[in-house]
Amino acid sequence: MILVKTEAGHQALKDRSIPLSPRQRSAFILFDGKRSVDDVLAAGMGIVREDIDQMVGLGVLEPAAGSAAPSKEVAAPAQGSSGRSRQQRYKDAYPIATQLTGGLGLKGFRLNLQVEAATGYEDLLALAPKIRAAVGDEKAAALDKALND
Repeated sequence: MILVKTEAGHQALKDRSIPLSPRQRSAFILFDGKRSVDDVLAAGMGIVREDIDQMVGLGVLEPAAGSAAPSKEVAAPAQGSSGRSRQQRYKDAYPIATQLTGGLGLKGFRLNLQVEAATGYEDLLALAPKIRAAVGDEKAAALDKALND
């Protein structure tokens, strides 16, 4: 399958309005409408299929015209009482976590790097107490809601 950048993707690359991890940003540039997903995965950028699925979910990549739609995961993701999968909770919580830690300046630089390195729901869930301690309960409420509701 071949993916291309959406208009929102081009804008996000310019103004960083949609938070992407450093490895996602690097791989994102490779999606030029000529390289397949397998080519990008093989490029050695450290990106995995979940990263690509996340970028498609964020609306920054889409299948090229005439390309097959993204394949669905074989195993159904674990869902909580709200019906959201762990993958969806991660997608919802990641931008909140990066915004909270990015707003801490140099004080939160290392924590921000840990958030950007988080590759899934469990990683963000483990970082939530550190984020809460750094920003306070009131600001962390949105992150808690995204992770737990």
